[in-house]
Amino acid sequence: MNTLLSISIALLAGLIMTRIFKPFKLPAVTAYLIAGVLIGPYFMGALGINSLGFNTMEQVAGLGLISQIALGFIAFSIGSEFKMEELKHIGKQAFVIGIFQALAATFCVDMALLAVHLLMPDKLSMAQLLTLGAIATATAPAATLMVVRQYKAKGPLTNLLLPIVALDDAVGLIIFAVCFGISKTLVSGTVDIISIIVNPIVEIVCSLALGAVMGWILTKLETLFNSNTNRLNMTIALVAFATALSSLKFEIGAVHIGFSSLLVCMMLGTIFCNICPLADDLMAASDKWTSPLFALFFVVSGAELELEVFSDVAIVGIGLVYIIFRCVGKYFGTFASAKATKCDENTCKYLGITLFPQAGVALGMCSTAMQLGEQGNLIRNITLFAVLVYEIFGPLLTKWALTKAGDIKPMSDEVKNRRQHKLDKAKKA
Repeated sequence: MNTLLSISIALLAGLIMTRIFKPFKLPAVTAYLIAGVLIGPYFMGALGINSLGFNTMEQVAGLGLISQIALGFIAFSIGSEFKMEELKHIGKQAFVIGIFQALAATFCVDMALLAVHLLMPDKLSMAQLLTLGAIATATAPAATLMVVRQYKAKGPLTNLLLPIVALDDAVGLIIFAVCFGISKTLVSGTVDIISIIVNPIVEIVCSLALGAVMGWILTKLETLFNSNTNRLNMTIALVAFATALSSLKFEIGAVHIGFSSLLVCMMLGTIFCNICPLADDLMAASDKWTSPLFALFFVVSGAELELEVFSDVAIVGIGLVYIIFRCVGKYFGTFASAKATKCDENTCKYLGITLFPQAGVALGMCSTAMQLGEQGNLIRNITLFAVLVYEIFGPLLTKWALTKAGDIKPMSDEVKNRRQHKLDKAKKA
């Protein structure tokens, strides 16, 4: 009963908040996140009344399964954008920009935090600054995808954006593994080459291989059914199954075998959309099915944000440095690489801004950083602080950038009149 009540409250709160914020023309993602904060443990939940919100972080964590499934479908949707005929035109640009902007973000954050370390060595260690620099690579595919869908963004910038967000996960995993391996060496004094180099490569290769196999299996199973409803059911089952398999972990000697659920489901979507002739119809049906799932995901994400990080001045100060210089790295790294690969002017100017949002992947990285012991606590709190800021303001900036680039078109008078006619007709009825 408590779980069902939490789900219903979360969905209702998110939907109501989108109506409240509609006059301000905010993205639905931002409304969902703010709704989550309001019904979370630090606001309504603090009153201790079950019917008003989440009373504790344990209640929020109880809906973690929904977040895992939602991220699987988000990755599946982004993977479906990797169509071979389109990648022939933008593949080189996406590859170069995806790698360069991630490296630029790490470099800028590392240099800025190095200055903080030299000024206050007792507040920030070298291990902590290297790890935070690596976390800076990660973007938030969920928030980006939701803004693109809500406003039906189409154009050169959007065509590049989704492949870059997908590539960013793979690049981020490698950079984080290397930097975190060095950080562990600084803390423990022992060098582990396998953790620094071998394990991240193994994880990426295994994830892509598993996703490719699952995509092929899904395509073959779809041929067994004639009904699009049954095909949709099969798609949902396979994506959920792939997400579950991604949690498997085992050791072969000193080598750790693991999977990234984002990479697995992205590859699943990529293979499926390229070899299944019915992919477009099924993806359209899947988008409708996942709408409430994504809304719930963002409300829960808002409830997970720990506002107590604002109570520590050092965390706020270091967090602001991290946020500002990550944005600097993302923007100018994207601008320079987009110029170098001959992207159009609007893409060069606005693509970097759409890469500011940060959430799930970064939180996963900071959870790994807890292996550093007490030093991991600061990394976790700074990442939580940054995610709170990025998740609320990131979607707004993404919408603004897509609008300025011309990928989000203003509603035509014809559509406005048609909607107004329907509303007038409904009122009379």
